[in-house]
Formats: sequence, C-alpha cells, structure tokens
Amino acid sequence: MKPAWDKLGDEYKSSKTVLIGDVDCTVEESLCERFEVRGYPTLKYFTAETGAEGEAYELGRDLDSLKAFVEETLEIKCALDDRARCSEKEVAYLEKMTAASAGDVAAALTRLQGMQGSSMKPELKQWIVQRMHILKQIQEA
Repeated sequence: MKPAWDKLGDEYKSSKTVLIGDVDCTVEESLCERFEVRGYPTLKYFTAETGAEGEAYELGRDLDSLKAFVEETLEIKCALDDRARCSEKEVAYLEKMTAASAGDVAAALTRLQGMQGSSMKPELKQWIVQRMHILKQIQEA
C-alpha cells in the first residue's frame, strides 16, 4: 500500500486541484481522532460533496485503482487559464459564464450548490462539480 500511495503522491505533487497527503496517527493523534481514523491505513478523500469530514475510500489500494479514482472523482482538469484540458462542454460553459455578469455567476453557483446534495446520476453530479469549479475560477479572476 505505502509504495503505491507514495507513487500516487509523486504523480500529483504539482497538481493544482489534487493534494495527496498522509498523516502519522502516532504523532497527530488529535487529527486522527477528529477524522475517526481507527485502523491503519485509512484512506479518506475530501470534496465539496463530502464536506469537511471527508469520506472513506474503500476501493482498490493498488496504484492503478488509486489513480483511476483520482482521475474520475477528484481531479479537476479544466482551468480558466489553461483550456487545453477542458472538454468542449466545459469550454462552452466557460465562455458563456465569463460573458455573464458577476451577479449571474453568483446566482448560478448558489443554484448548483443547492443541487449538490440531491440524488442524481454520477455523471450529472460530476458535471455540477465541474461547473462549480469553473464558476469559482471566474469569481476569483
């Protein structure tokens, strides 16, 4: 497990959207207690959907499984300043929303945040996350 985790961390060390880290629970006891880490190794991931407490990762622990999960669930590829990794759908949304007023961007973000907790297909949930990421970048720019 540890070699695969370290390799995953090396592959994402320069990522702007994914942080791979580890905690030594013999040193950071209060942190591990806060996140209810009871066994070792425990893997948790954090997204807008999981909230501040995160969610337990319970899939494969080999490098290929870990990397696939990161690519599908955690990695945000589309960036306002680098559209090369954006899908056509993301580019169209990005162009539409960069032309929108600040109020319209804020309203769209609020609407998407309200939809986040709803039950929906994984593809739709991912599209909501992608749009929220785009809107947050526009707000920051």
